[in-house]
Amino acid sequence: MHLVRIVSEDFGVVGGAALVYTYAAVFLVAFLDMPNIKQFSRKYLLIGGVLFVAYELCLSLSLGFANSREQSTQVLIVNYLWPAFTVLGAVISRHNSASLPLLISGCILAFIGVCLVVSDDLTSLLYGALSSVKSNPLSFALAFCGAIIWAIYCNITKSISGGKNAITLFFAFTALTLWGKWYLLDAGFLTNFTFASIFILVLAGGGMALGYGLWNKAIISGNMIVLAVISYFTPVFSGMFGTVILNIELTESFWVGVTSITIGSLLCWQSTRLFKPPVNSVQTVLDNTE
Repeated sequence: MHLVRIVSEDFGVVGGAALVYTYAAVFLVAFLDMPNIKQFSRKYLLIGGVLFVAYELCLSLSLGFANSREQSTQVLIVNYLWPAFTVLGAVISRHNSASLPLLISGCILAFIGVCLVVSDDLTSLLYGALSSVKSNPLSFALAFCGAIIWAIYCNITKSISGGKNAITLFFAFTALTLWGKWYLLDAGFLTNFTFASIFILVLAGGGMALGYGLWNKAIISGNMIVLAVISYFTPVFSGMFGTVILNIELTESFWVGVTSITIGSLLCWQSTRLFKPPVNSVQTVLDNTE
């Protein structure tokens, strides 16, 4: 994701994103072959495709529209609220039950973490967060909406996919949407194609193709709650890579916020593990067994 930010600096917000997703789609075709659209259900292609494209647009454009590299890192961490939203969505859809106090505590802690991430000063937490968001509400709104959309996508994909992985088509849909927007806006490109810019583009597109391809396979055949747990530490890795790839210095507030989001998300997961069904429910199960 940090490489996508660099690509947007080289080729423009829309043009850079379109190039990344186009290369990612070609990359997936090369490794997975051309998908046969007839093997996928219409429901999966329509609902899953719309959600995937909407999320990727929110994510890539939120990074591209960020005012600076530091802000793009903040925006990305806001997007990493999705693991907590995924657990919350699983509970709401009754795929899982949870301990309500722990779930609420985890969500509040994750929200406080976001405020810390987008604020540069621990002593003026709320004011600093609001000030940062006001400076670029579009980027932060896109990242937040993207987190919700991705949580919905992760929760429903397994049930509507029929065990099929349409990630290649979804990347192609996203690329076509971005090229359409690029054409309508007459956006053009900000720079000429150089070896360095193409190299970064290849790394960004290839990384996204591999990451999303494996993730989509995992949520189709795995346990979504367990997978969300594995992803809870993503903000930490994201911050570490951000300092290296984007060559930026992150504040103490940022790291405290990342820690808060991670702990909050873990509490959300723990709420699903410690939940104990009511006594009446247990008795009903025993009666049915007898």
